[in-house]
Amino acid sequence: MKNVSILGSTGSIGTQTLEVINELDDFNIVGLSANTNIDLLEKQALKYKPQIVAVYDENRAKLLREKLRIHNIKVVSGMDGLIEVATEKQSDIVLTSVVGMIGLLPTLEAIKSGKIIALANKETLVTAGEIVMAEAKKNNIDIIPVDSEHSAIFQSLKSGAKEEVSKIILTASGGPFRGKKLNDLKNVSVFDALKHPNWSMGRKISIDSATLMNKGLEVIEAKWLFDVNIENIEVVVHPQSIIHSMVEFIDGSIIAQLGVPDMKIPIQYALTYPARKYSSTKKLKLTEIKELTFEEPDLDTFPCLKFAFEAIKQGGTMPSVLNAANEIAVKLFLEGKIQFLDIPKLIEKAMLKHKIIYKPNLDDIIESDKWAREYIISEYNR
Repeated sequence: MKNVSILGSTGSIGTQTLEVINELDDFNIVGLSANTNIDLLEKQALKYKPQIVAVYDENRAKLLREKLRIHNIKVVSGMDGLIEVATEKQSDIVLTSVVGMIGLLPTLEAIKSGKIIALANKETLVTAGEIVMAEAKKNNIDIIPVDSEHSAIFQSLKSGAKEEVSKIILTASGGPFRGKKLNDLKNVSVFDALKHPNWSMGRKISIDSATLMNKGLEVIEAKWLFDVNIENIEVVVHPQSIIHSMVEFIDGSIIAQLGVPDMKIPIQYALTYPARKYSSTKKLKLTEIKELTFEEPDLDTFPCLKFAFEAIKQGGTMPSVLNAANEIAVKLFLEGKIQFLDIPKLIEKAMLKHKIIYKPNLDDIIESDKWAREYIISEYNR
């Protein structure tokens, strides 16, 4: 029996993880967390009977604490609460699927506590990849990717030795605006931007997919997760989302992982690794696939992908600034306060204004994150 804690259990990845675990007979939930959705978290807690649940919002945590008091389930709050769930003594695996920078500290503490990490929070490696991977190596901890693209790379890399890898090829669906030009995107609505053609995802990641920032963040994550040079990472647009990513080896062979676009497949693999278990998810029927196509990404229309490559090449605190600026810009767009094309404009302004700290420590990264958030708000209020 494996004991699992889920950070972000009420979000898209978290709820799908629980659905996966429902079909497996050797997993037990010991910790859950949510940001503000205490109604769903209460239902999850009553069903799975974890030892501990965390609510990031402290006021909502008080409400949930009263509701769960008679069930002997501990309720904690804030960042300390997330860390407590991540380091729960009985937990073997921590699946971290919270959105944004708040996943960094709990993930680091879980690593220090000896937990296997099933990573769905890409911002952890985007902002502090060098620190996180060094800590994982120091503690001999496996970080198993949950993102479909990184799971595909993780699986494909097993076809050869590290020194035999020529490059990593990340695939991107192109999002809801693939093929559009800047003039087409001037007045797109939040509703339009949320309509992903292939995947069912949360609001923030759906907007990131529409801007191609999601792929940019995945590039940075892949650099740290697989210890490859940024020059050896390529992005191709693959609108069918059947090939989830590929690895090219030095002999010219390309190994790919294929499957239907369903997050339950990489979630289950991360939980059961190195074993594979039966899944009831829809199976890919090759005879039903009419075509598999590939395109170069349009960096003029979708400059966020270009900004991500620039950020990791510059290094230091710049990826943290990129990520934080994007989080706030996306939030402003979702609230209807800025236009879709304002997202990359604000991110670029923050990157140009930022004074990079090279070889940053954790405090430097957190401070840079704070600076970028405040800068974007100040730009919006001008």
